[in-house]
Amino acid sequence: MTSTEIVRRAKKGGVQLVRFLYCDNGGTIRGKTTHVDHLAERMEQGIGLVMGMMSMTGMDFLAPDASFGPVGEVRLVPDPDTFTLLPYAPRSAQMICDMLTLERKPWALDPRSFLKRMIAKAEARGLYLDAVFENEFYLARTTENGFESLDRSLCFSGIGMDSAEDVIQDIVAALTAQGIIVEQYMPELGPGQQELSIRHAPALRAADNQITFRQTVRAVAARHGLVGSLAPKPFANEAGNGAHIHWSAWNKGHTKNLFVDKRDANGLSPLAYQFIAGVLHHLPALLALTTPTVNSFRRLQPHFWSSAYTAWGIENREAAVRVPTRYWGNESGSTNMELKASDPSNNPYLALGALIAAGLDGVEKEMQPGPSIDRDPGNWTEEERTARGIERYPTTLDTALDALERDEVLQNALGAPLAQEYIRVKRAEAEHFRGKGDEYELEQHRFKY
Repeated sequence: MTSTEIVRRAKKGGVQLVRFLYCDNGGTIRGKTTHVDHLAERMEQGIGLVMGMMSMTGMDFLAPDASFGPVGEVRLVPDPDTFTLLPYAPRSAQMICDMLTLERKPWALDPRSFLKRMIAKAEARGLYLDAVFENEFYLARTTENGFESLDRSLCFSGIGMDSAEDVIQDIVAALTAQGIIVEQYMPELGPGQQELSIRHAPALRAADNQITFRQTVRAVAARHGLVGSLAPKPFANEAGNGAHIHWSAWNKGHTKNLFVDKRDANGLSPLAYQFIAGVLHHLPALLALTTPTVNSFRRLQPHFWSSAYTAWGIENREAAVRVPTRYWGNESGSTNMELKASDPSNNPYLALGALIAAGLDGVEKEMQPGPSIDRDPGNWTEEERTARGIERYPTTLDTALDALERDEVLQNALGAPLAQEYIRVKRAEAEHFRGKGDEYELEQHRFKY
């Protein structure tokens, strides 16, 4: 749509304010707004943003060794294709932004531009990637007794469906109104925990959809007097929230799934195996981007169905990369990979862009992932895992950041400015939580994601 068409649509919808949103290095969705009367010029000129915002941690302080502070500015320039009216905020609309320098070039620290670069790199090899983030979240209340889940229902429980009926219906309606196709819903393992899956989309749109999903869940839950928490682990002793990344690769016309080979025993092409191998090879470093908070590493434990080892498997929910079984009658169309080690606290542009970079490295170097694992790798001894080339994940954010600093492929993909500032922000977050205790950590994350 042109700016004129967008302004007309906004005014027809009763919009007064339009939100220009971005996601920062701390995984926080932030933004500024413009009045609809100035929308057309803001779409052309952007809105100013101080550079120091990309050096800001999730606790709203600048990383101590930050490259940026109160000096210098970039522009938030919205993508017209992301315009949507907000059904939960009837006088507001939303657009997702790129960060441009004053010379109208993509800023080196812009996460969305990073994902665009990785998409372009894949497309140069003839790979057109679809993806989706499969989210879990808790519905909870703050009471005089503390932070309490909506109910005590069991996994996939009909009681859980009934207790969450009103709010889930409103979330589904709000997502649908914003052009996001909802596919499945179920109460998950934790009491008050929900899973709501949406349809895959081209990679950039998939990351944009993740921003919209997070915003919508929290906002609609709040209108019901609830907290929609997408924190990786809002309750210490309950199941964690994942945002599993599903992805597939297609030809340009989207008529052929390039991960499919019917002659193979698993139905997978050489390209699929190479992509899996690349992800597994870079996974210790990749975790710093896909599971990027101190709270994230509470979730990545053996036997929790969230994955803890660098293994892959067909329909194995303890594997880092799971290959789901295909749907009857749509075997080729439904062939995809799933990264279990991803959660909603990540910046989706960084997480998905880094996953693509890792997979492409596997393709370029013709890596092989080894045999599919058909059991829980946590049940093997360390010696048995080592013999199969399977490693335990980093168990803290610090060790994942160490791995990212050593990973030349991901460092080069991100580019030095973005990689450096991201690591500085995340190091500052890790240091902030050191020695402060479990309850402080849980409390700080519950309401931020």
